[in-house]
Amino acid sequence: MSRGHLPRPDRKPLIALIDRANRVMQADMVRNAHLRGYTEVKPAHNAVFATLGEEGGRAIDMAERAGITRQSMGEVVRDMVSLGILEMCPDPADRRAKLVTYTEYGRLVAGRGFERLIELEQRFDEEFGVAEYALAREVLDRIGGLLDRYAAEETEVG
Repeated sequence: MSRGHLPRPDRKPLIALIDRANRVMQADMVRNAHLRGYTEVKPAHNAVFATLGEEGGRAIDMAERAGITRQSMGEVVRDMVSLGILEMCPDPADRRAKLVTYTEYGRLVAGRGFERLIELEQRFDEEFGVAEYALAREVLDRIGGLLDRYAAEETEVG
């Protein structure tokens, strides 16, 4: 069987650049939590910190926003409940569902994480300049919007 030539980009693919930046930032968040004394924080917890608002939320909605399965999110939530970071109670809007919220300790841990994000944003502004960094953020946001639009167009055609 003949093996054809695989088409390859002439530069590192954007998806590889975005993936590396994401992995490095996620690792930084965990490392920073550990440096601040929150050694129980694990990389998997980033999915919760990134998707749980102050008012709480349902695990199914958080899983969808994080792009992971409901089962995976449930496992992470249960782990964080056992660590005292989260609690679950009946959802007042739907008693069959559970509402995930931060404990007081969890609010402290999450708050420190958000402080780190603010610090990184400020450092990136200083490193790249406010205008250049704002442009990078805008381009990434627009790429997400374009990909959503392309997917919708392909669904309509298919």
